[in-house]
Amino acid sequence: MMQHVYHIDDDVFRQVDGPQGRDVVEQSNVYTVLALLPVEADGRLRYRVKSKEENFERIVTEEALSRLS
Repeated sequence: MMQHVYHIDDDVFRQVDGPQGRDVVEQSNVYTVLALLPVEADGRLRYRVKSKEENFERIVTEEALSRLS
């Protein structure tokens, strides 16, 4: 069984995708993990996250996140 790397209330960076999936050079935004979601059919772990700068929540895959240093 796959284990989530991040936990509820962890602050993480979210990698932002640029045009046509290219990475954006700018620093990613800081998000807080709100919920750990079940593994989807594609086998990737997902999280519900929210930035203090946005009025909505996002669902992101684990590979789009990294720890704050």
